[in-house]
Amino acid sequence: MEFHVPRILAFLAFALVVSHAALPPELYWKNVLPNTPMPKSVRDLLHPDLVEDKSTSVAVGKGGVNVDAGKGKPGGTAVNVGKGGVNVNSGKGKPGGTAVNVGKGGVNVNSGKGKPGGGTHVSVGGKGVGVNTGKPGKGTQVGVGKGGVSVGTGHKGKPVIVGVHPGPSPFLYKYAATETQLHHDPTVALFFLEKDMHPGKMMNLQFTENTNTATFLPRQVADSIPFSSNNLPEIYSEFSVKPGSTEAEVMKETIKECENPGIEGEEKECATSLESMIDFSTSKLGKNVQAISTEVESTQMQKYTIKTGVKKMAGDKSVVCHKQNYAYAVFYCHATQTTRVYAVPLEGADGTNAKAVAVCHTDTSAWNPKHLAFQVLNVKPGTVPVCHFLPQDHVVWFPN
Repeated sequence: MEFHVPRILAFLAFALVVSHAALPPELYWKNVLPNTPMPKSVRDLLHPDLVEDKSTSVAVGKGGVNVDAGKGKPGGTAVNVGKGGVNVNSGKGKPGGTAVNVGKGGVNVNSGKGKPGGGTHVSVGGKGVGVNTGKPGKGTQVGVGKGGVSVGTGHKGKPVIVGVHPGPSPFLYKYAATETQLHHDPTVALFFLEKDMHPGKMMNLQFTENTNTATFLPRQVADSIPFSSNNLPEIYSEFSVKPGSTEAEVMKETIKECENPGIEGEEKECATSLESMIDFSTSKLGKNVQAISTEVESTQMQKYTIKTGVKKMAGDKSVVCHKQNYAYAVFYCHATQTTRVYAVPLEGADGTNAKAVAVCHTDTSAWNPKHLAFQVLNVKPGTVPVCHFLPQDHVVWFPN
C-alpha cells in the first residue's frame, strides 16, 4: 500500500525543528542511542529530503549550525544558523532555488522557481507557522499557534492502496485466520517451529516487497494530526480520503487495532513517529539495546536453506514493531517477556542471500486457537514455541 504525503512537510519539519529546538528523527536516534546502529528498515523510512547518508555534513560551532549536502558540487544545499538566523539555499547555482531564512521575523521558505505566486512559502512569526504552496485552493496550509500544529493538505490526490491482504495481520495473535489468508497470504510460509531452525533445513519462503512506502513524520507533526476512531472524518479530510473507500477502511482498521487491548502478558503501543518508537522500546528495555530487521536480495517465492551461523540475539525480553498500512509510517509495537530472537542466514535456490530475523514465542497460550500459525503448523496454543520470520519492514528491539 502506498500513501502520498506532500513534500512540503519536509519544509514544515525543518521549521518545527528550528522553532521548537527539537531534533530531527535521525538525530534523535543518534542522541538517545549513540551505540545502536539504525537498521535498514528504519533508515529507508526517513524522509529523503531530511537525510542524505553519504554526503551531508553537520557542524555546530560558535557561529551556529552549518549543513552542506552539496556532494562536492556548486549549487548544493547549505544551511546556516547564526546570530542572523537560518539560511537554506539549494538553488543549484540557478536563480529561483529554495531559500529558507530564520531571523527575528521568523522562518521564510521560498522555492518560487522564478515565478511570482507559484512557489512554496513558509513563514514563522509571532502567530506561528504558515505554509502556502502558491496555488490557490490546491496548496498545503500549515499553522502553528498556541493550540499546537494544524496541517491542511489541500487537494493532492487520495492515497493509493496496493497489495493489501484481506483479513487481520498474522502478527496480531488474538485473531483467527481467514480462508483467504490460509490459501493466498505469502506470510503463511513465514511461520515455523523452533526445533526446525538448524543449518540445512529448507523452507519455501517469500519475503514480499513492501508496497507501503509511507515515511516517518517528525513527532511534532505526527502528534498534531488526530489518530483516533473519534476523529475519522477529520483524518479522512486531512488526507483527501473518501469515507467508505478502500483507503478509508484500511486507515480505520489500523486505528482500531491500535486502540484495541493486546493479548494477556503483552504491552503494546502504536508508534506514530520514530521518536515515539524509540521511547516505547527504551522504556521497556533500557537504552543499551540493539534493533535489527530482515534484509533480502530477492522477493520471489523460492526454497531457502538455513546456513551455518544461526545466532541467538536475546533472552526472553524484546519489543517487536510491525509496520502498519497508513498514510505515514505507523508501527504496532508490543513488548513481551516470552520471546527469543535469532539472526538466521538463508540462501535461496537462485543463489541470493537473506539476513533474516526470526522471533520465537515461547508462550502462545493466550493466542487465538484458530490463529494462522496453529493452522499452518498443526499445533495447539501453549504446547511448543512458535517462530516466524519478520518481513523487511518490521523491527525487533532487544537488550545488549
